[in-house]
Amino acid sequence: MLSLEEAVERSLAASPLLGSEIVPLADAGGRFVASPLKAGMSLPGFDNSAMDGYAARSADLNGATTESPVELSCIGVIPAGAYPVNTVGEGTCMRVFTGSPIPRGADAVIMQEDCSSTPGDDHTVRCNDSIKPWENIRLKGEDVREGDPLITAGTRITAGTIGLLAATGHHSVEVGLRPKIGLVATGSELVEPPGELQPGEIYESNRDMLVSLLANANGLPTPYPIVPDMLEDTVTALEQAFADNDAVLTSGGVSVGDHDHVKPAIERLGGSLDFWKVAVKPGKPFVLGQVGGKPVFGMPGNPVSALVTYLLLVRPALLNMQGAAEWRLAKRPGCLVDELANKGDRRHFVRVTIDDHGLVRSVGGQHSHMLGSLAKANGLVDLPPGTRLAKGDPVNVQLIDS
Repeated sequence: MLSLEEAVERSLAASPLLGSEIVPLADAGGRFVASPLKAGMSLPGFDNSAMDGYAARSADLNGATTESPVELSCIGVIPAGAYPVNTVGEGTCMRVFTGSPIPRGADAVIMQEDCSSTPGDDHTVRCNDSIKPWENIRLKGEDVREGDPLITAGTRITAGTIGLLAATGHHSVEVGLRPKIGLVATGSELVEPPGELQPGEIYESNRDMLVSLLANANGLPTPYPIVPDMLEDTVTALEQAFADNDAVLTSGGVSVGDHDHVKPAIERLGGSLDFWKVAVKPGKPFVLGQVGGKPVFGMPGNPVSALVTYLLLVRPALLNMQGAAEWRLAKRPGCLVDELANKGDRRHFVRVTIDDHGLVRSVGGQHSHMLGSLAKANGLVDLPPGTRLAKGDPVNVQLIDS
């Protein structure tokens, strides 16, 4: 069996980088930057006031107190968006607001709460506090300087990234293409919900689950009709899926039974197979193949196995196809509420919940068919073979919806 690390490396190598496209900033959230961007201007672009008040010379207000205020002559008002033409000289000030440019001669802003005036006399301002040089002023370039790198290739774009890019004059960004993914579920026992079940039949659930997971990875999924356990039907379904998509995910039919046809179907289409046993639990049977230069990921039919192998082996490849610099699941540190043990010879990815306090609990039954416990889980704990973790032990939880 392959180690998980080797399987991931092969999965990444089999997933070629797709092209890129330019999209408006408003549509770029969650996408991966294809080429680095620099600031075309500084932030702030000019010295401006951090609050409402009066732009003044700090030297004029030395020693000002409530008991001994200093009077200044207000020579103008500078609304945000206006450019000041007057110069603040000795004994003068100008009314400013948050974001107002700082006039020449001023080196600080005194808050309006520390000032007062006589009703009917807006030109005389009594200042009840002293100010330090550059107090309450946002200096040009103190946040970002023109030419500074803003975002590097492979970085995931967040709402904060979009705000930064827009503030420095960008209106679009080059991002990696979203991969088109074909979803093929195989199994003669499967029925489309809400159809009537006959004895021995079950509802197919993996495709809808994978559509949800793919949305978190920018995938563009296309679910295809359920494929019965017939080689010719499997070949036909896969051929169509490869024609329409950049990669194909199959569910079921990857073991060694008489009715498991995914591997021979790939070979019939002239494709190649890389591996199909990985040293993890759940999800040991797994197919990595290629058809016409496009990857196919053959996942087990059991829903828990399908989810875990998707997160561990498929998701990294799909992010890699978009040029992502980081493809690992996000982690949160936590503390075990109950003991966890792995007596087997494969790494066990135990389904757990982690709450807002960092307390980690097993969701219960860990068998690969148990959807009830899977629905409760929001994370996985990687438990090496022959390991026992006690109550209170620290663990890292890999987040399922990261």
